[in-house]
Amino acid sequence: MRRPAVPQRFLDARWLPAYAAVVGLLCLARPEPGRLAAGVLLMTLGAGLRVWGLGHLVKTQRLIRSGPYAYLRHPLYAGTLLIGVGLLLAAGGPIAPVAASALLPLFFFYYLLYKERIESARLERRYGDAYRAYRATVPALLPSGRRWPPAEQRARAGPSPRWSAERFRASSEGWTLLALAVGLGTLLARFAVAG
Repeated sequence: MRRPAVPQRFLDARWLPAYAAVVGLLCLARPEPGRLAAGVLLMTLGAGLRVWGLGHLVKTQRLIRSGPYAYLRHPLYAGTLLIGVGLLLAAGGPIAPVAASALLPLFFFYYLLYKERIESARLERRYGDAYRAYRATVPALLPSGRRWPPAEQRARAGPSPRWSAERFRASSEGWTLLALAVGLGTLLARFAVAG
């Protein structure tokens, strides 16, 4: 059986600074037990949120309102944020606060705003009032705990897609999970050597 090739988007040269930053963070990591455990928990939650979201995502075919999309508009970005914060927390050391002070503003004030603007415009053109109602009701990153749409609207809209392993596999997220596993393994190895 042939192994799947690494998707081109992971080989884009624009990602080189991010890859170098993660390698540098891992090389300078000083994981401590409590921070490592909390960081691993956040990374696991973030990866789980991404897996859950990607298994529901049906791009450009319908406005997704199932799975995590019923509670927050950007579960993939929220998962990425949890993974990143978890990695910084688990790594510890002097570089983690410096990296956090640079990366978190970049995420919130550039990347997320840019993606929100582009994606919202595309979804609004495609789905009109349905997307505007969704955007007005469902928070971007922090779930409110209330499911969207309300039960009476769900009944009228018909069934939502269930989580699908095939959709998840098609997303190439396995490569992201592999990179996360390598990062976690590196942190655990550094912790074992230091301890």
